[in-house]
Amino acid sequence: MPLTSFKLFTSTSLFTFPSKPPPPIVSFLLFLILCILGFYSLHHPQRSYSTPLSENSIKFLSLASNFTLSDYLRSLTSHSHLAGTKPSLDTIQYVFSHFEQLGLEAHTVKYNALLSYPQHVSLLAHFSDGGVVNFSLTEKGVAQNALFDIVQPYHAYSPSGSAYGKVVFVNYGREEDYRALEVMGVNVSGCLVMARKGESLSRGGVITIAEGKGALGVLLYAERDGVDGVERGTVMRGVGDPLSPGWAGVEGGESLDLKDNEVLKRFPKIPSLPLSFENAQTILESLAGGFMPQSWGDLGRVNGGRVGPGPTLVNLTYQGEEKVATIQNIFAVIRGLEEPDRYVLLGNHRDAWTYGAVDPNSGTAALLDIARRYAMLMRKGWSPRRTIILCSWDAEEFGMVGSTEWVEQNLVNLGAKVVAYLNVDCAVQGPGFFAGATPQLDNLLIEVTKNVKDPDSDGVTVYDQWAATNSVVNIQRLSGVDSDFAPFLQHAGIPSVDVYYGRDFPVYHTAYDSYTWMVNHADPLFLRHVAVAGVWGLLALRLADDSILHFNYLSYADQLQAHKDILSNLLDGSVSLDPLTMAIQELTTAAKEAELEAKRLMEQETIGHVPVLKIRALNDRLMLAERGFLDADGLQGRKWFKHLIYGPPSDYESKLGFFPGIANAISQSTKTSKRDGQALIQHEVWRVARAIQRAASALRGELT
Repeated sequence: MPLTSFKLFTSTSLFTFPSKPPPPIVSFLLFLILCILGFYSLHHPQRSYSTPLSENSIKFLSLASNFTLSDYLRSLTSHSHLAGTKPSLDTIQYVFSHFEQLGLEAHTVKYNALLSYPQHVSLLAHFSDGGVVNFSLTEKGVAQNALFDIVQPYHAYSPSGSAYGKVVFVNYGREEDYRALEVMGVNVSGCLVMARKGESLSRGGVITIAEGKGALGVLLYAERDGVDGVERGTVMRGVGDPLSPGWAGVEGGESLDLKDNEVLKRFPKIPSLPLSFENAQTILESLAGGFMPQSWGDLGRVNGGRVGPGPTLVNLTYQGEEKVATIQNIFAVIRGLEEPDRYVLLGNHRDAWTYGAVDPNSGTAALLDIARRYAMLMRKGWSPRRTIILCSWDAEEFGMVGSTEWVEQNLVNLGAKVVAYLNVDCAVQGPGFFAGATPQLDNLLIEVTKNVKDPDSDGVTVYDQWAATNSVVNIQRLSGVDSDFAPFLQHAGIPSVDVYYGRDFPVYHTAYDSYTWMVNHADPLFLRHVAVAGVWGLLALRLADDSILHFNYLSYADQLQAHKDILSNLLDGSVSLDPLTMAIQELTTAAKEAELEAKRLMEQETIGHVPVLKIRALNDRLMLAERGFLDADGLQGRKWFKHLIYGPPSDYESKLGFFPGIANAISQSTKTSKRDGQALIQHEVWRVARAIQRAASALRGELT
């Protein structure tokens, strides 16, 4: 059904009831439609497409219910649930009780973590005509009673203090934007900078660069399509609890002092504040100085389009509180029958800045629905071959804290026993299927999407629509540090997947991210929720039940070759890439051998001769090969990040979305002599080559 016709089913005003359910008549109509569609999905199992489905997979898909997903999301978003606050306890109990009532083996794991909350925030502008404006920092259109339910807009871990000075507009706050200002003769030192949020730079990155330029403070706004919300978020550097870097923040364990240098370097030194677009425009319209560079677009040109400094003076005051809070991860365990010591993990974070309908509870609703369907399969006699664990993380919004603490606490067992980690964060943001994965999982991901009905088009699969939207199926790589896959892949070396519908939704981290917005805009009939749950749950079923893991390292070798080709064009022969060439060839050979071995074992299975130990040995090699890409020393200056293929570069302007160590070396080479710079890059090339060789060796499973 086209998006334009969804509004036939709900007409609730987003701005009047940001967290409340629709009026009774609308609720009844929506309930009726969802019941009908839910009945249809229950009694019309989805067809098998290019990949033959197992009986349990067919049953799993047949148990889909968009009404149930809607009900879960309504309950999860009935109130705000910021991590570490009292209201979050109700959400913890809701998820835990759901697992228990299904008869699943459920437990919680608690950690102590340093979280950050606002106490007092103010922003005053002194204009050249003598006028003074004390800005209201709450979001307009939010019902008055809801204001007491949600945290005011702020940046977690921003330092307390005041900043007073002229304002300079710095576009997206990138290095190139500051270079453009320097050409104009504009110096931001001693000023407050205002930036708009962009895709290429995180909010923490904006503040780090501004700090380096001598700015006193940062005002950051997001351009919203029809929604003047304010984007909350963390500005902490790195991931996990800052008081326990590299180990878990358990009760009675080691905890650094708040003034320890290791802790302080995780936080900015200048205060920052998120603004609504309307408040930002008021300040921008008052600036004088030079005109914005044409490369910045037409932003603000109707109001003069000037960058400052001033003459407007702004006084930013932020008083926050950093306190150790208890966070809780929740787990539901479905024990494997044949290989209980091998684990497939499905994870989603539960905490939200406000109501969190999209971020993250569209994913939480999908996780709860997968739990319901798995429980029903268990009642019909199913037990997975390998153990499945459903993971509900806490405090992700503060910097992947809950998942990171758990990974750090369980690092050895995770490295030895986990098959894959399957992540869903914002399951449904709008139209269009998106996926990221480590390359050995590409083929499995494609196969699974060929078996799930597309939510927006009749008679086609998720894969059909995905492929039709792109000239080629675009599977992203997981180099970013923007969801809970980061500790699993980038620290523990576990093959990972991340899937979702839609992107760049306008209510991100605002008070408007509510159930009402979801049913009005993102997924009125919850069919996209059904699709995400289908893909997510089927991936886990295949990884848990297939006798031989569907990992294809030829895909990985091909991707590494593509990465190497891009690097070759970038370096233009200044550094030898022969070590990479030889290492990739070695991985390709090992991958071909593994494919042939898997084919032989499958043939033996077909004729009834099941070489159990050989299958187990091959699966372990397929599982452990990803660990080879880890380096014990980690990235230079960021040793927690161990993965040398996928991870975050320290240079915000890096042109590489892979080989983060090489990317860092390229950036550093510009600050040294040509000879030293080339030597630095060459060393990192060798490090990556050795990592690829380790992966190839692990795939072969033999000693030299």
